[in-house]
Amino acid sequence: MWDETLFRDPDVFEIDYIPDQFNYRENQMRELSFLLKPGLKGGRPLNAIIKGTPGTGKTTSVRKIFSDLDDIDSMMVPVQVNCQIENTRFSILSEIYKKLAGHSPSAAGNSFKRVFESIAQAMIEQNRVVVVALDDANYLLVENELNKILYILLRSHEAYPGTRVGVVVIISDMEVDLSREIDTRVRSVFSPTEIYFPPYAEAEVYNILRERVLQGFYPGVLSDEMLKLIAAHTMSSGDLRVGIDMLKRAALNAEMGAEREISREHIRAAYKISKYVHLQFSLRSLSKEEKDVIKLIAVASASDEQLTTGDMFEKVKGELKIGYTTFYEIIQKLDALRLLNLQYKEGRGRTRLINLRYDPDKILLYL
Repeated sequence: MWDETLFRDPDVFEIDYIPDQFNYRENQMRELSFLLKPGLKGGRPLNAIIKGTPGTGKTTSVRKIFSDLDDIDSMMVPVQVNCQIENTRFSILSEIYKKLAGHSPSAAGNSFKRVFESIAQAMIEQNRVVVVALDDANYLLVENELNKILYILLRSHEAYPGTRVGVVVIISDMEVDLSREIDTRVRSVFSPTEIYFPPYAEAEVYNILRERVLQGFYPGVLSDEMLKLIAAHTMSSGDLRVGIDMLKRAALNAEMGAEREISREHIRAAYKISKYVHLQFSLRSLSKEEKDVIKLIAVASASDEQLTTGDMFEKVKGELKIGYTTFYEIIQKLDALRLLNLQYKEGRGRTRLINLRYDPDKILLYL
């Protein structure tokens, strides 16, 4: 059976796959579509902030709407930018230029001002409206890059009359308060509508994974009982991407054993690897200070049996020179991201224990 497969369509289990049926985010997509609608006829799209924890469908929703925009004849040009990779003014503007011109700008001797001048000229000559989605925009908070790029885009009409730009800011860090991060000069022209993407409920996770199974596997490959097991693992991780990765790995495990059905053992083996998908994405979303804190916790956890918040703060204070309030806010965030557990210790008042959800060596590896 070496040449046989359990996959009807393996692309269904890729992280960047856009499903035809994208359920449980209809309200959010409808609201975003309403905000972008003026751009279809040449007006300026309304700005938006999309917020939600990792794995809640934010990027896929925007990608799906932008894909639909690319397929229709309108005046609006959608540009989605991954700010984990493109996190400078020049690289972001280069992505917009590439979408309008069909090729990247020359890096030699080009400044971001010159690139934006070319973008503005193209918008005016082609009579186009641009809407830019800054995905994982929290990466732009370093060195004030978010304010710099928003100022350039949203005030473009002042330097280049006739240009019209809308911006969608996508944030995976629920602790980020953009009202504090945005400059006054930017805030006056930004005025975004916030769209919240809540975590998926257990029944929603099950049904989303079931849709992938029906599309991606041949009939009989995964029983309902095994699908419920995968859904339970997905809920415990808090990230839908873990479940999608588990489906793929479990099927590959079954294929390797020349079996026609995914078993509990295949799922158990898949989960040992797939559970780190959430860890990788969560660690990427942390600021440098937050990464430094969890790194120190991982190092301390490798040797200490019981780690209290008080003991950990003493270690962090000496290394990072941060106050207790900042430290405790970071600890609470790491707890909310399911990277660690905080629990009260019996018999010691309000003392709290810190327990990592992942092996310290794995955390250090992915950091």
